[in-house]
Amino acid sequence: MATVLGVVPILFVKKLSELWKDVLVAFTAGIMVSASTFGLMPQAIRESGIIALTLGLITGVLLLDLIENNIPHIDVENKPGFTNMDSKALLVLIALFIHNIPEGLSTGFSYASEQASLGPMVAIAIGAQNMPEGLILAIFLMNSQATRRKALFMAGLTGLMEMVSAVIGYCTASYLHNNAVGYGLAFAAGAMLFIVYKELIPESHGHGYERPSTYSFIFGLLAMLYITQFFG
Repeated sequence: MATVLGVVPILFVKKLSELWKDVLVAFTAGIMVSASTFGLMPQAIRESGIIALTLGLITGVLLLDLIENNIPHIDVENKPGFTNMDSKALLVLIALFIHNIPEGLSTGFSYASEQASLGPMVAIAIGAQNMPEGLILAIFLMNSQATRRKALFMAGLTGLMEMVSAVIGYCTASYLHNNAVGYGLAFAAGAMLFIVYKELIPESHGHGYERPSTYSFIFGLLAMLYITQFFG
């Protein structure tokens, strides 16, 4: 739903300024760092201990790094010249499908935790990251000669993969012993932190708007803290 919601602006606006793109990406980076640091990691320690946190976090980072090395998360924002819809756009969609699997698993692991508020909090964090990603993907698809409806549909499909992997993550964590939940939460934290540092922060600092992006990052972190307080 968040991915589709991120695409909605293209129905009314043909072009989004680089400033707003960077600010939105930085804001979601702050949300994800806050959710990982103040939500996932402390709960992972409570459920499975510091060793489980270490192993799970490193596993999450290594898996995302492996995905990056073999199926690059194409910087669709900076590829406006693509015009071959069939080959280039398909490659981007496949890459996003695969990248969305760990994010969905992270949400599923969080809902399997003993802390009932953790699931909604992580879902909000992941959803916030998906909104600008959906927007950027839709803009790329339209530059690749796709219609607005087709861009909306194809971006929605990438978000659907997160729903499927979230159910798989929840069922897996629920089936295994409770100690496995802590590993799953730590894995989610590692995956989210890798996405933030490898993709979101560099992307938000790539167009000369580092200062507003930095403030946006801080506001995103604070926003997630307030959300955490709201969910208890």
